[in-house]
Order: sequence, then C-alpha cells, then structure tokens
Amino acid sequence: MLELAILGFLYDNSLHGYELRKRITALTGHVRPVAESTLYPAIKRLEKAGLLARETQPGAVAAPRHVLSLSDAGRSELRRRLAEPARADITDENRWFTVLAFLRHLGDAGAQAAVLRRRLDFLQEPSSFFYEGDRPLRAEELDDPFRQGILTIARATSRAELAWLRKTLASLG
Repeated sequence: MLELAILGFLYDNSLHGYELRKRITALTGHVRPVAESTLYPAIKRLEKAGLLARETQPGAVAAPRHVLSLSDAGRSELRRRLAEPARADITDENRWFTVLAFLRHLGDAGAQAAVLRRRLDFLQEPSSFFYEGDRPLRAEELDDPFRQGILTIARATSRAELAWLRKTLASLG
C-alpha cells in the first residue's frame, strides 16, 4: 500500500520526501501513520529498483532537498499494480481506497472497469464481522448495540459504495 501510494503521488508531480509524506499521511495516516522510518526505506527500495529518480535541488531557506520523480519504469509499474491489484487490495477497505485514489492513472476504461467489477463482486458476497458457525449475522440478530452499530454502519457504507460502483461502471461502458 505504501509503495503504491508513493508511485501514485509521484505519477503527476515530482515531490520532496516531506511533501510526499504529508500527502500519504492525508490519504492513509488516520489508519496507518507513515513514519519516516517506514517511508524512506520504501523510497530507497523503489529507487534501487529503477522506479524512482532522485535529484538534489537547492533549498529555499535551508539545506538542499531531494526531489523524487517517477521513471518510465515507475509509471509502468504503477499501471501494472493498478491493473492487477492483489486480492487484499480489493477486500481491505484502506488498501482499496489507495487503489481507488490512483485508478485514473490506469487510463484504460476497460481496465478500470475490470478492477471496479472485482470490488463489486467482493461486496456482493455475503459477509459480516460476526458469525454463527459459518452463517454471517445481521445487525438485527444481535443484542449488543455496539456490534449492531458496526453492522449498521458497514451496511450503509456498502450500499453507498455499491451504488457508486454500479453508476461508475455504467459510465465506463
């Protein structure tokens, strides 16, 4: 998820590490804070793989800063990861939001629709956070008001997402 966010944010603009970290934190920080000790090793891995380029520029006030940009290979890798997301990228809401944030970079409406259909299929599978044996439980079947809340909120969110997915898929053709 972190590497996808790095590639995605650098697709349009070159950024220095601090600005990149701010953007990733805005997207995913409420769930998974992005520490420098996590971000910079990921940047180095992507740079070593030839997906990023680093350029040193003079700082406006302080020391020089390193500006990161995507290489052509980085652009191709981003599009590959978007076209072929892992199952967890489809099923985990936070990872899904990262895919969705950059799906426009895929560029091909058919390929975008294929990714959205995978999410639609997943959301249409019967599921719950709570089960009786193998049977998913509905909010109405629970006595615990807090668990009812979880399921009620999840149901409303899923309905909204399903409506958006169907509308977007129709517009993609």
